[in-house]
Amino acid sequence: MRQPCPIPILAASALLLAGCASLRTDKSQYAGTDRMLARGDYSEAIAKIEAAKEVAYTRKDRVVYYLDVGMLYHWNGEYEKSNAMLEKAERGIEDNFTKSVSRSASSLVMNDNVLAYAGEDYENIYLNAFKALNYLALGRNDDAFVEVRRIDNKLVLLESKYQKVARKMNEAEEAHETFAPGRNPFQESALGRYLGAMLYRQDHKWDDVRIDLEKIDKGWKLQPDIYTFPKPDFSAMLKPVHPPKARLNVIAFNGLAPDKKADTFYIHTEENTVVFAGSSENYLGKQNLSDLSVLPWDGISEGYHFKIQLPEMVRHPSKVARIEIAVEGMTDKDLQPLESLENAAIETFGIQKPLIYLKTITRAVVKGLAAEQAKQEMTKNMDGGVAFFTRLAADLLVDTTENADLRVSRFFPAKASIRELHLYEGTYDITINYYSASGRLLYADEHPGFEIRADRLNVLESAYLN
Repeated sequence: MRQPCPIPILAASALLLAGCASLRTDKSQYAGTDRMLARGDYSEAIAKIEAAKEVAYTRKDRVVYYLDVGMLYHWNGEYEKSNAMLEKAERGIEDNFTKSVSRSASSLVMNDNVLAYAGEDYENIYLNAFKALNYLALGRNDDAFVEVRRIDNKLVLLESKYQKVARKMNEAEEAHETFAPGRNPFQESALGRYLGAMLYRQDHKWDDVRIDLEKIDKGWKLQPDIYTFPKPDFSAMLKPVHPPKARLNVIAFNGLAPDKKADTFYIHTEENTVVFAGSSENYLGKQNLSDLSVLPWDGISEGYHFKIQLPEMVRHPSKVARIEIAVEGMTDKDLQPLESLENAAIETFGIQKPLIYLKTITRAVVKGLAAEQAKQEMTKNMDGGVAFFTRLAADLLVDTTENADLRVSRFFPAKASIRELHLYEGTYDITINYYSASGRLLYADEHPGFEIRADRLNVLESAYLN
């Protein structure tokens, strides 16, 4: 019998691999954007992302595009455009998540990269905070209220949404272990409550202001992994201010929210058992369930070895250690940390990590066993050399298609800080200074001619995304 040549087999595999781009996360569009953000050149960053729209952002990645460009428009002061993009992102997240729930029972063996991106929870929550800030900048306080309420609604539903996904996954034919989400660590957003308290105070709804401040206090007590810093002093919010004095609320953002990287692990099989090489604690951390390192798998033989990749949230280190406000050249006070968006991102990602963990192992085993059977069928009539190259090509194909889904938006900040000042009505030159831990001035965000009036909500927003 004529033997197949290994060269065409490898060439065919290479073509298959070339067609597997949809199984990998492309982040080439972000090259150089960190430097643009550090110098406040948001227009250049927008141009770069817009130019990559049809290349780096496929249809399934369009939510990432809307989030990226929506946040960049916000930083660039183009508030209408920002809200238009963030609105599209919010609708896309809702639609894609609804579809993902219905597909969960049939997609355990499907790589997450091929599915339409349904957003990370922190993106879905904080996009409403930035829509609210957009509306405040446009003088549309009622619309800002709507966005603040959406933050609270999404936090209430955070854990139950993944319980629905888990129920669907447990219906899948390939399920060999019970799928269950992690605990919900995030129930109160200090940033959302702070925005709400400012809006209530502007309408003289003092009881609602008190409730929001109590909710912030509750968040500090119940969410120590998110609020790892002292709670701000909110006493100035409740002090009476009479014209011609007015309130100035400064909100400053710094750093960049976490990115995702791939961690590579290996699994091997014993008789009727799948063993995670290492410990599930390496991925699940505090949510570790010891029995998830060894999974029962009826009918599987010993001696198989498969590679898997799991996504992990990693922090962007920020150079900023202190933020200071100067009015008319006179230093006033340091801003106080209010919200760690990076902590919220990492902690909320933990809700779905057990689901990602089990799904990835299930996919790798099912796909690996199918590949082993296919290799046996392909090579049973081949001589040794040809069979070797054929198995090599098949293994390469399987390993290359096993990639973690690393999609995440790039331009959310890491932290938010605040300070309230009581000043006489008028126009001021205000500068927000960002300092390193050594006391070096990193960036001076100047706001010349900022008008402060007693009859309106005066919010000055600043950012240094480094």
